[in-house]
Amino acid sequence: MSHVYLVNPAQTSAERKALLDQIHAAFGATPNMFKAVANSPAALKSMWGSFGALGSGVLGAKLGEQIAVAVADRNRCEYCLAAHTVLGQGAGATAQEMAAAQAGQSSDPKTAAALIFALKVVDQRAQVTLEDIAALRAGGFEDEHIVEIVAHVALNLFTNYINVALQVPVDFPKVKLNPIA
Repeated sequence: MSHVYLVNPAQTSAERKALLDQIHAAFGATPNMFKAVANSPAALKSMWGSFGALGSGVLGAKLGEQIAVAVADRNRCEYCLAAHTVLGQGAGATAQEMAAAQAGQSSDPKTAAALIFALKVVDQRAQVTLEDIAALRAGGFEDEHIVEIVAHVALNLFTNYINVALQVPVDFPKVKLNPIA
């Protein structure tokens, strides 16, 4: 049971309804996470705007979703793991690619470099080194990509924390978290 009210789009303020209608149009439904976040229109605007902005960034949807599942698994966020696994497959990733990304791995060296870096940002609370940045550049990433990887991590920390702290009910097909090492 969620720790906060899940806003009903049919029974809320015009401002919330307008945002939730956009979300519903994008997903074909209104995911519970957005209903929980809708308790704060400011937070909902921030989250939805970030998804839109990063979704049209240079990393592409597939890599963005692979980063999302890696971060979700690391943060033990069942909601985000489930949602982004579905979204990643919708963005062209195979089930195997999403399972590997969940573990921070990829058979593609460029994707692997991004996932390794993203998890270092999470694990080291953004205290990455020049060598970490150099490894990304050696993997084919430029500054624009590097900044977007950090932005994807930050957005996913936001969504992970919302879902874990508020115990938002998962409304996507469940995906098992990796065992804690």
